[in-house]
This record gives sequence, C-alpha cells and structure tokens, in this order.
Amino acid sequence: MARSSADDLELKRACEAAIDGGGGKQKVALCIRVAKSRGIWGKAGKLGRQMAKPRVLALTTKSKGPRTKAFLRVLKYSSGGVLEPAKIYKLKHLSKVEVIQNDPSGCTFMLGFDNLRSQSVAPPQWTMRNKDDRNRLLLCILNMCKEILGSIPKVVGIDVVEMALWAKENTPAKSNQVSTTHGPETSVMAENDSQVNVERDLVSQAEEEDMEALLGTYVIGIGEAEAFSERLKRELLALEAANVHSLLESEPIIEEVLQVLEAASICVEDIDEWLGIFNVKLRHMREDIESVKEKRAEFVLLKCTFVRRASEFLRNYFPSLVDFMISDKNYFSQRGQLKRPDHADLRYKCRIYARLLQHIKSLDRNCLGPLRKAYCHSLNLLVRREAREFANELRATTKVSRISTVWLEGPPGSSQTSNNADTSLASEAYSKMLTVFIPLLVDESSFFAHFMCFEISAFAQPDTAGCAKTGPSGNDSTGSTQSNTEGNNTSELAILNECLQELLDGIQEDFYSIMDWACKIDSLCCISMHGVTERYLSGQKADVAGFVHVLLDDLETRISMLFSRFVDDACYQIEKYERNVRQMGVLPYIPRFAALATRMEQYIQGHSRDLVDQAYTKIVSIMFVTLERIAQLDPKYADIVLLENYAAFQNSLYDLANVVSTLAKFYHQASESYEQACLRHINMVIYIHFEKLFQFARRIEELMYTITPEEIPFQIGMSKMDLRKMLKSSLSGLDKTINAMYKKLQKNLTAEELLPSLWDKCKKEFLDKYGSFVKLVAKIYPSETIPSMAEMRDLLTSM
Repeated sequence: MARSSADDLELKRACEAAIDGGGGKQKVALCIRVAKSRGIWGKAGKLGRQMAKPRVLALTTKSKGPRTKAFLRVLKYSSGGVLEPAKIYKLKHLSKVEVIQNDPSGCTFMLGFDNLRSQSVAPPQWTMRNKDDRNRLLLCILNMCKEILGSIPKVVGIDVVEMALWAKENTPAKSNQVSTTHGPETSVMAENDSQVNVERDLVSQAEEEDMEALLGTYVIGIGEAEAFSERLKRELLALEAANVHSLLESEPIIEEVLQVLEAASICVEDIDEWLGIFNVKLRHMREDIESVKEKRAEFVLLKCTFVRRASEFLRNYFPSLVDFMISDKNYFSQRGQLKRPDHADLRYKCRIYARLLQHIKSLDRNCLGPLRKAYCHSLNLLVRREAREFANELRATTKVSRISTVWLEGPPGSSQTSNNADTSLASEAYSKMLTVFIPLLVDESSFFAHFMCFEISAFAQPDTAGCAKTGPSGNDSTGSTQSNTEGNNTSELAILNECLQELLDGIQEDFYSIMDWACKIDSLCCISMHGVTERYLSGQKADVAGFVHVLLDDLETRISMLFSRFVDDACYQIEKYERNVRQMGVLPYIPRFAALATRMEQYIQGHSRDLVDQAYTKIVSIMFVTLERIAQLDPKYADIVLLENYAAFQNSLYDLANVVSTLAKFYHQASESYEQACLRHINMVIYIHFEKLFQFARRIEELMYTITPEEIPFQIGMSKMDLRKMLKSSLSGLDKTINAMYKKLQKNLTAEELLPSLWDKCKKEFLDKYGSFVKLVAKIYPSETIPSMAEMRDLLTSM
C-alpha cells in the first residue's frame, strides 16, 4: 500500500508555514491531500461534473487561555507550487458529515456547515485517495469535535461497524491535537483509542449490554456439528409423520375435491365443443366480411365515378346556360329600351339538378367547392353584363342639364339662375338602379345559398328561403337540416360570403358610374342618393345576402365621400373671400348660402338629414370665421361689417331656421353676434359726440371706490364749476350734436334698412347712459340743475 499523505512530515511543515509562518500559534493535528469538486444541493448522491482541483485539508487547534478552538483549513497550491491558505472553517459550525453514496469507491464526502452565507450554493465535495485516508480524516474530525466541543456532527452514508472495525485494525500511532485543562498538547493516540472513542460515540455501553442479553435468550445448540445434524434429522422425521397423519384424516375432503374436479372437467369439455362451433361461425363471418369489403370497394369506385361525372357535367352546364343568355341581346337593355333582368328561366333550369347536388353533397361534399366556383364565375359574367347595359341606357335616356358647382363664389350680384335647374332626374336614375338590382342581388344570393346546399337554415329569411326550396315537382331541393349547430352555421356563412363575393364582385363599378354621373350633373344629388341608399341599407340584414349589405355600405361611403368633397370645395370658395380687397357691405356668400341651403332641403330623403346637418355645421362655421377675419382687416369699420352681415344671415335664413334645428342654432349665434356688434358701434358713436360728459361720469364712478361722495366735489377737476363748464360744452347745441350722431350712423352703413333699428338702439343706449349720469350728479352735486331725463327723451323723440 502506498504511503498516506497524512504521514508526510514535509507536507505538515509546509502547512504550518502557510498557516501562521511557522510561529507556532496554531498546531496542525492532521493534514492530508484531497481533490475538490462541486456538489449539488438536494442530490447528495450525485457526483459533481466539474474538474477536480488538488487541495490540502488541515485540522488545526488554537489555544486562547483555557479555551481551545478547532479549525478546518483548506490550502491550495500557488502557481509556484507553494501552499497558500484558501478557506477556513470553524469546527463548531460543522453540522453534517455525509459520504456520497453514488461514488462506488466510497472516498468522496461532503462537510456541511450551518453558517454558510448562501445555503443555495452547494458545499464542495472532497475525494480521498482511498478509504483509509477517508476514515483517518473523519475519525480525527469526530474525535476533535467530541473532545474539544463536546458533541459530534450528524454522520450520513457511512457504516458504524465499518468505522469501528477499521479503527481496531489500524493500530499505528497517530499524532492528534487534544485539549487538557492546561491547554492544548500534542499526544500520541493509538488507533485502539480511536476505536474506543468511535464505539463509545456510536454505540453506548447500555445498548451493548442489551444486545448481549438478547442474543443469550436464543439457544441454538450448534456447538458440535454432528449433534446438530442428528437434531435436524429427528425434527424432519417428526414433520413427515405429522403430514401423513393429516392426509389420512382428510379423506372426505379429498373425495369432495375430486367430485368438483370431475364436474369442472365436464364443463371444460362443453366449453371446448362450444368454442369449436363458434370457430366455424367466425370463419364464415370472416368470409362474409371479406365479401363486405369487396362490395364496398366496388361501391366506392362507383361513388367516385358518379361524383366525378356529375360534377363535370354541372361544371359545363352552368357556363352553357349563361353563354346562351349572353349571346342573345334581347336579354339586355338596348337603345331606347330599359330591360329589367329576369332570371326566372335560369333558376328553373338550375333547380332541375338540385336533387343531383344533394346526392353529390352526401357522397363527397368536397366536390361542391369547384361546382360553386363554376356557378359563381358564370353568373358573375351575366349579372355584370346586365348591370353595365342597364346603367349605360339609363344615363343615355335621362336628359338633364348640368348645373354649376360654384355656389358660394363670384362677384356680388352675379346670377345664380343656372343653379335653379331641376336635376332630380339624375338622383332618380340612381334610385331606379337600386330598385331594379338590389332585389335581384338579394334573390340571387338566397337562391345560390339554398341551391348550392349551404347549411344556414338559422340565418335564412322566410320570404327569400321559400322561393328556392322546391323544384318543379314540389320536392324539397335544399337538403337543409334542422340539427345544425350555431357553430356550423357560422362556418357555413363564412364560406357562403366568400362565394357571394365571387358571384357579385365587380357589379359595384356600374353603381359607381351612375353615382359619379349624377354628382357631375349636380353635387346636391348626393343628398337624395344617400337617403335612398340608407333606406335600402336599413332593410337588409347580414344573412345569406350579406354581400348586398356590404355593397350598400360601400355605396353609402362613396356618396358621403363625394358630398364631403363638395362641402370642402364650398368652404374653400368662402375662404377665398379673405384674400380679396377690403370687403364692405354684405358678403356675397351670405345670401348665396341661403339659396344653397334651400336647395339642399329639397333633396333630403329619409335618413339623409344627418348628412345635410353636418354640411351646414361645417360651412356656416367657416362662414362665421371668415367673416370675423375679413372684419378685422379694417378695425375702423369692423363692427359695421359684422352687424350688416349677421343681419343679412338672419334675414336670409329666417324661414329655414324655423324648421331646421341646426340652422336655428346658427341663427341664434348670428343674432348674439349682431347685438354685440351693434352695441360696440353705438357706444363708439355716442362717445365720439359726448366724450366729455361720459368721461366726467366715469371719473365720478372711479372716485366713489376710494372716497365718500361728499369729498368728490373737492377733488381737482371735479368741482361744481368744472361740472358747469362740462355741461355747457357738451349740452349746448344739443339738437345739432344728436343730428351729427345720426349722420355718423348713416355714413358708412350700406344696408339702409338697418338704419331705423340701429338709430332706435342708439337713442335707447344714450338715454340709459344719460340717466346714470343724472343719478350721479343728483348724488354728488345735489344743488346743481341739469336737463332731466324727460327733457332729453322728448328732444330725442322730436328728432
């Protein structure tokens, strides 16, 4: 056996030098070379997969007074091969010694300390060269814990008997560090002593005595082999004799068992006969099954052949019907003759094969997809041709004059007679297009859904479903079942919508052409077209004719877009006035908007009210904003421009405002703005001619906030003499001043019809202000005499 590193004195001296520099403060009890690897918490039996690192474990003691401390030091080799301290553990924190079970050599163990900072990090694993080194280190650790600390840690994974036997067999002396009352000293301890310590630690004396007493209660008698053999022979003979006697006593029982066995044998023979019969029957059944299979294969072949030929026939049949109709011009609108599409004959010829479609669906429903596509493609060509010819002839036969799209722009007084032409025929042409084709498309959608065996009974309308349910013989041709779930209906409806998209796609272009043509004639036709579209849209449901609902939605969106473009253009025409030279009098777009609003009201049908109200809101808002900006171009005449235009707006829209709530809102807004502009202008005229009078009154009001009324006549410029001078200069020649005030109102006013009401407002405002002045004078200068309110009212009335 190789020499253990625990007996290497050079290693021990190197450890002492590395620990405290050879000062002797700490004594090395044992040092031994080990290999370090990393373990895994919770899996103590699993060896670490990391590369092992060479280390040296050293057990040391340190004395401090009467106490002795024990340490486990880990030393590693530096790059120069010199030992240097790596880690230090206090043995008082050692709580567990665990030998790794997964290591077959038994040389790997872990030491668990209860003061590790992170318990989530598994402790390292230490691997010895052999079990002798392992036992030697562990015994030294246990003895030091017992002698110095008074307790030993938990030992896991090691056999106590094995440790005791090893301690008994390995008697060589070993140097250990122990503690005495006078401090630590190095003593030579025999392995027998180690064994005694281990046995004392692992098995107590009381437990050993109990085991000896327990073993003494069993008298086995195996001292002599021959005597023991004779004893066994005697016992065997006795057992055999007892068994024979027992068998003789149980003869009735044996007879009963034999009878049961005989009956069971008869049952087995009967079962064997039955199984033979069953085997023959099963053989015949297997032959029959092989024949259920051959016939089935023949039927499957027949089914595939039938479905293929029937599908091919129908795929050719649908285009042939449509091609025949397309080749005959009598089916379509011609010059001078509008032809309403009629598909009754086409549907009758298709219903003949409704039962055939039912059989194809029951045999192989996957074949319905190509058939549906063939039908949709053929009918799409027919419907688009009908719509195109109808739309072209509708435009050709509708004679209507095109009106100007410029409603709100132009010099004042320009004629608008061209915009009064009747263009209702254009919107009626669009209404006729919807009247003819929307019911046709709904019927075609419903007929297609039932003819092509869509399981959508929960979504079908009663009035449209009944027209396609029965063929000429009155037999049911739809095959719709009442047991479909809502989920199946939803998936079927999705497939149906895809087919209807292919069936009717492209027909919207002909509706667009009529719509665009009508808008070019008169943009206001959008109002009536929107109402008609909305009426049809509210009557349609998202059922089997879902694509028709989508088509009407698109038409309504396009109409709204065209009308919004017209409204934006009208707003642009209004905003252009701001760029012109200074405007005086009533702006031209004010009366022109009244004419436009009157015309728009004539086109309203059904649900187009909201569309027109939105247009009113946008146009009138731009009108008012532009008016305010134009007025600010010349602040001197701003109020005159505002009051004249707001008055013109009220006068031109008085009748419409009584019936249209949106215009009524703007009417009241214009009325408030008119009153404010009048008040500002009147106050300006009054202050121009009576500036000194009302400035004196304003000074009195300001002084009353700071001093008493009695003190005001003693202020500078506020004496009675100052009052008399002011009255003389302001009220002398009063009739001429009032006449000048009237002429000032009349001077820049272009709308002469506003002058009487404006002059009445001016007189009333002047009297109100003069009345306030009279009250102030009576309160501050009670002894002074001034013209009374009655005198001033009489003077204004006489003029």
